[in-house]
Parts: sequence; structure tokens; C-alpha cells
Amino acid sequence: MPPSKLAHVVFQTNRIGAMRDWYCTVLGGQVIYENPHLSFVTYDDEHHRVAFLDFGPLSPRATDTQLGVKPTEQPGLHHVAFTFASMAEFLDNYVRLREHAIRPFFCVNHGPTTSMYYRDPDGNRIELQIDNFATAEEGQAWMHSTAFDQNPIGVEFDPDELVKRFRSGVPVAELVKRE
Repeated sequence: MPPSKLAHVVFQTNRIGAMRDWYCTVLGGQVIYENPHLSFVTYDDEHHRVAFLDFGPLSPRATDTQLGVKPTEQPGLHHVAFTFASMAEFLDNYVRLREHAIRPFFCVNHGPTTSMYYRDPDGNRIELQIDNFATAEEGQAWMHSTAFDQNPIGVEFDPDELVKRFRSGVPVAELVKRE
């Protein structure tokens, strides 16, 4: 049950402007949304392909001899995301992974996506998601909304409850609607 595409890459940095400008230049991208802590860039029909976040001071990248520095306090790659084609595939994959004792550490409806975040064996963060809008234009339009600006991270959800609601026949449009 493979995902349908690689969706975006997010970098954690204290230099959003320099990173944003470099990626826009190199990729021929454009800024879709930005605030002092987040910048979303796209170069195609996706609502965003590369993003940058700055949630506070970061430690220099740790080496093997520098113990005690958390990966979330270092500059670099924050997570990689993979998109599933449907809610059914997304939730079937969640159940399959759960049966192998692989559980997400964070589940959130961002608005443009409904997402589950996992850690790989090295601790890298992997996002598995579905798009909540039929087109990239709709997702981008939502990213320009006041609701997104007020809460660009999103609303957490219980994945087991989402599976139960989906299997009971609740329409996908209702399941992905962000309150």
C-alpha cells in the first residue's frame, strides 16, 4: 500500500528569509504563505512543496561527540511527507502500521491536509497525509484564510476515532473539515 506521491519537505531553521529566497531562486518557486515563523513555497500545482519554520533558537548541528542536543533543537530537515490518494488508503495504512506496533506520535488536521506523523528508527519525522481539498488551488486559497493564519499548525485528532467514524459511514468531507 504505497503512498501516491512525495508531498513536501520542511526545514527547521533560524534563517527563514535566506532559505526561502534560495529555494525560490533554485526551484523557480513562489511564496504561498508566510508569517514570522513559517514560510510555504511551491513551484508547481501543489499547495506547498518546501516549507521553513522557525520556532526559536536552535543549537548548532550536533556531532557524534556532542551528546545531549535534541534533534528538534538543530537546524536541518524537519520532516518528509507522503500523500495517499484516498481516506480509505490513508486509514487502511494506519491500521496496517498499528498492527505492526508502529504508531504516530502526532495526528493533526492542518486544514490543507489531514496528517499523521511518525518517527523512523533514527528518529526522523515522517508525515503521512491526505489532501483535504480536491485541488491545489482550493488548498492554497484555504492557506490564505484567517483560520489558517490564526492556527497554521491545526487541530489534533485521535486516529482510532477517525477510523471508527470513517468505517461507520461518516462522509470524508465531514471527516476532513477543520473546526
